Amino acid sequence: MTVASPNDFQESLQPQGWLRYFSFSLDHKVIGLQYLVTGFLFYFIGGALAGVIRAELASPISDFVSRETYNEVLTLHGTVMIFLWIVPVVNGAFGNYLIPFYVGARDMAFPRLNAVAFWMIPPAGILLIGSYFITGAAQSGWTAYPPLSITTPALGQVVWIVSVLLLGGSSIFGGINFIATVLKLRRPGLKLMQLPMYCWAMLGTSILVVLSTPVLAGTLLLLSFDIVAHTGFFNPALGGNVVVYQHLFWFYSHPAVYIMVLPAFGLVSEILPIHSRKPLFGYTTMVYSILAIVVLGLVVWAHHMFTSGTPPWMRLFFTIATSFIAVPTGIKFFNWLATLWGGKLALNSAMLFSCAFIVNFVFGGITGVALAQVPFDIHVHDTYFVVGHFHYIVYGGTVFVIFASIYHWYPKFTGRMLNEDLGRLHFLLTFVGFNLCFAPQHWLGLNGMPRRVAEYDPSFTTLNQISSVGALLMAVSSLPFLYNVIVSAFRGQVAGDNPWNALTPEWLTSSPPPVENWIGEAPLVQHPYGYGVDEDTLSLEAATGRDLWTGAGRR
Repeated sequence: MTVASPNDFQESLQPQGWLRYFSFSLDHKVIGLQYLVTGFLFYFIGGALAGVIRAELASPISDFVSRETYNEVLTLHGTVMIFLWIVPVVNGAFGNYLIPFYVGARDMAFPRLNAVAFWMIPPAGILLIGSYFITGAAQSGWTAYPPLSITTPALGQVVWIVSVLLLGGSSIFGGINFIATVLKLRRPGLKLMQLPMYCWAMLGTSILVVLSTPVLAGTLLLLSFDIVAHTGFFNPALGGNVVVYQHLFWFYSHPAVYIMVLPAFGLVSEILPIHSRKPLFGYTTMVYSILAIVVLGLVVWAHHMFTSGTPPWMRLFFTIATSFIAVPTGIKFFNWLATLWGGKLALNSAMLFSCAFIVNFVFGGITGVALAQVPFDIHVHDTYFVVGHFHYIVYGGTVFVIFASIYHWYPKFTGRMLNEDLGRLHFLLTFVGFNLCFAPQHWLGLNGMPRRVAEYDPSFTTLNQISSVGALLMAVSSLPFLYNVIVSAFRGQVAGDNPWNALTPEWLTSSPPPVENWIGEAPLVQHPYGYGVDEDTLSLEAATGRDLWTGAGRR
């Protein structure tokens, strides 16, 4: 006799079919796809804002929008892309969809908190975008540095703060949920060192979220008091200290880079072994490198402040700490290359985007090490060199992985395959457009073009026009992607339950999965990357008590 669970009863009360994606669902898969679709809507809004920026910068004079509008668009673009696109998608969308599968759970640890975390995002986004049309948007950039954020129009800045506070609260709720799910809901018999790498990436990310996001929330509350109540926390006219704001802001906002990038590391570590038919190389070292990034990521924030009057000892410490963080990141790079080396590579869309991520991120990492050195950083601070570096990290290092993940897990979401010809066209336009847009910006910065300005020296015109052409190609690349995603959902080739012949748990159920993920007991997957692992190896592991493919003890 089968006993119905409370979730079965709750699910029976929910709308069915496509309507359930507009409901207050408790199903982690529905919530994950809600995050994904909502994130893409804001991605297109943020992309349109980027188009306005590049259209303005196609000529050296301010002739497309007013200077005030340019500042508003610049602020909205950065805020939307970070807080409404990248963070919700790489954390909320794929984390919600995959983590319960990976730990052998039926749902997240706190399903209602999970739903609340998602439903805080649409009103925050609407509030942020609506401020442009109703009150006038904030004009101080996504960093909101005082005294600029105190002297610009107050109402738009306060609305920006409220929106970011809502989004920060959503991130904290999600982080608590992921930590509890990974540590407490693992299937009996499943050890920590047998989890897929994305679980470790999300565990590290969630620790950073829970530790650093409250600092940003408190900082923005104090900033709002300065704006509304005319207190003097950061207002220099009233004895406030703007450098203290920078310390507090970057204590969150540099870990925020790893909050965006670590989940991407985990996702690409799931994709590469499947499409190269090889075990993930150096599993144990990759786990410890994630933990090292978490620790070091909390002690490097002041490398953003080398021009803010920091004393020499502080410059030296943060230069060394920032240089050290390249070590665990480099370990991952060589592990990915070793995973690909000698494999049976399938150069499909997911693999192409994953390999492009490695190329882009290495370039961004090299320029990051350069920026960690005080003399060079002082030379290029607040120039377009920093803009180019930043986008190679956050777009080249996360958005490329998001697209790779869409092509990889779309059959799981819908039961149908995406068209590979359209996928390769999407990749080609994105890769060429991305590098054409952001590579020239390094040269612009080296020659002194400041960022966040609408007017510049006419000698920079050609490179800015090349950059704008690259941005146009990136915009065009969205067309085959959108067509592919929408049409394939109805007419795409039927995928079957496991089109990639993968070993990770989400592929060991139907596509799309049932409400509670599996019919019957969840499978115990102790070798999620065990391609080529034969029965003799498994017998030897049982005799020695060690995972031969990871080197970890099995206690």
